[in-house]
Amino acid sequence: MKRNRFNSIWTIAACLSLIMGCSASNDPSNERSDDQTRSSTQANPESADDPDKPRIALIMKSLANEFFATMAEGAKQHQVEHADQYDLVINGIKDERDLSRQVSLVEEMVAAGVDAIVIAPADSKALVPVLRRAHQTGVVIVNIDNRLDADVLKQESIAIPFVGPDNLAGAKKVGDYLAAKLPGEDRKVAILEGIRTSFNAQQRLKGFEAAMQEAGIEIVASQSADWEMSKANTIASSMLSEHLEIDAILAANDSMALGAIAAVKSGGRAGEVQIVGFDNITAVREAIKEGKVLATADQHGGDLAVFGIEAALKLIEGHADAEDIETPVDLVTADSL
Repeated sequence: MKRNRFNSIWTIAACLSLIMGCSASNDPSNERSDDQTRSSTQANPESADDPDKPRIALIMKSLANEFFATMAEGAKQHQVEHADQYDLVINGIKDERDLSRQVSLVEEMVAAGVDAIVIAPADSKALVPVLRRAHQTGVVIVNIDNRLDADVLKQESIAIPFVGPDNLAGAKKVGDYLAAKLPGEDRKVAILEGIRTSFNAQQRLKGFEAAMQEAGIEIVASQSADWEMSKANTIASSMLSEHLEIDAILAANDSMALGAIAAVKSGGRAGEVQIVGFDNITAVREAIKEGKVLATADQHGGDLAVFGIEAALKLIEGHADAEDIETPVDLVTADSL
């Protein structure tokens, strides 16, 4: 099953980064810490190098984000349980904005001869050209978590299946729940957006906006914090200072919700300003139990990469068409924990 798709273009483009990446992945000191994530990890080294099994590369965003670390662990466990079916290489970038590194990872994985790439792209547009080139060499591509831009896919003349949740619907569930919990009529909220070129950030913003519009709640501020906790803390603090009337903050992911918690506390508004998030990470589940966060959305990160891997295996074997697969997203509140 091992693919032999090397060609001079990919080899030249990826040679240096591949050598560096292989060196890093063999060094135990490159395990993920608070400020450093793994570049490339063989999920189950004992099962590697079997030419009869397909090799799948999982390329994610920042493994410093618990959501993607959970996704990686879920994929590892699935591979261990199905070690006779495929080998897995797990890759991640240091932060959500490191687009050039994600592009390099795609090139490296193609040069390494993987049969499929399952990717959660850091940007919905910027990754399409390199994925198109990878697809042209025969690599199966499956898009998870953050949907690639439909217009750019069309421009590049490529169809890549998306396996993931309806982010708009998930955000609307969270927004509807918040709206039902806010008392009074003259209610005002602020939104912390994700990276604006990411489709999931756009969809979550639309979901939040739709819920607030239906409830007659005014959005007095909306700004991107790039999915990051520290940036969300700074921006939320500014929002709270400028708009003393804010009753709630809707964060497009849980890392930003944690930043909002810190901002609300430092501004002396704890218990007054409600906060909601998206992703259902451990820290936010605890914050919900403690009454610091009202709700979040669970897109089942531990299963999301697995859904993508299973779709890739079917495509490799020719048992499926390249069709989108919608995965579940559920509301999480104190009542459901």
